[in-house]
Amino acid sequence: MMAGTEVIHHKVTTVDVKPVELDLRASEDISDEPIGSTILEFLPTLRSGSFVDIGTRKDMEDEHIRIDDLSSFLGSLFQFPSPTAFYGVFDGHGGPDAASYIQRHALRFFFQDACFPQAPKFDSAFFTELENSIRKSFLQVDLAMADDCTISSSCGTTALTALVLGRHLLVANVGDCRAVLSRRGKAVEMSEDHRGLHAGERERVEKCGGYIDDGYLNGVLSVTRALGDWDIKSPIGGLPSPLIAEPEFKQVMLTENDEFLIIGCDGIWDVMSSQHAVGLVRRGLRRHDDPERCARELILEALRLKTTDNLTAIVVCFSAEHREEERPRLRCCSLSSEALCNLRSWMETDDQSDG
Repeated sequence: MMAGTEVIHHKVTTVDVKPVELDLRASEDISDEPIGSTILEFLPTLRSGSFVDIGTRKDMEDEHIRIDDLSSFLGSLFQFPSPTAFYGVFDGHGGPDAASYIQRHALRFFFQDACFPQAPKFDSAFFTELENSIRKSFLQVDLAMADDCTISSSCGTTALTALVLGRHLLVANVGDCRAVLSRRGKAVEMSEDHRGLHAGERERVEKCGGYIDDGYLNGVLSVTRALGDWDIKSPIGGLPSPLIAEPEFKQVMLTENDEFLIIGCDGIWDVMSSQHAVGLVRRGLRRHDDPERCARELILEALRLKTTDNLTAIVVCFSAEHREEERPRLRCCSLSSEALCNLRSWMETDDQSDG
């Protein structure tokens, strides 16, 4: 606990879902990386932890999902290679209803009602279809919020999901939550922040008739992509809305070099870099090897750095225990007493000659 800092803990909302039967099949997988014996032998062993805090805000508007064994939720016909896991962070604004809605219904939208590809192997065509399926799920959630009378039209949420299928990690992002992979201690960002300061987002917004004012979309919203917020999603002059729910994707084939994944809301990234977060978690794993404690330590560090937002962090480890890199050991040798006398004599002779 930091001196002078009052930490207010927020109760974690658990996922309350019933298993569903899905006819999903896949077998062999591929990667853009060269396939060698090291890659083929590696298979992630997943364990995770999460922590949330209300921060300095009056209300808590974050939600999250953490499922290390997705197959147990989805039934016996879910036959993707083990491990199969699903994680998500949803950072609400304008109230908690939008984030709470997607947290409650995520498994239905992303899996039960989704048209997952069915292919004999994991190839590029399979992952294209998988991205299309997840993209449709994001858009369907967005439309469902517009039709739900319990969600205000001024309420919205960012959303970042991470799906693990065997050795494959697929991240989908809408908004400014962030996923960061630790690859031998180096931070590899698996998402981009959808904010007005992002050049590509600014250009897209302006093409749709919107504008960025002091970093805010149309002067009111800090993100350029979100679910909900239907009061500002109306098209301008016949053009598409500048605020969209279209996710961006990044995927990677995990190897033994990949240590863990951090998923966090913007309250963390407002005050620390991706590399800072990776270093903090890595040191924590060396000390206690507990991803739950690492998630808590991330939150405490963000509070120490004076973040003003709600805070949510998930840490997903890809091995059963934290592996330290092997360091070269110093080799020592012993000298006989005669050798030591000879060495001393040579050194004294050198000193005299220098004089």
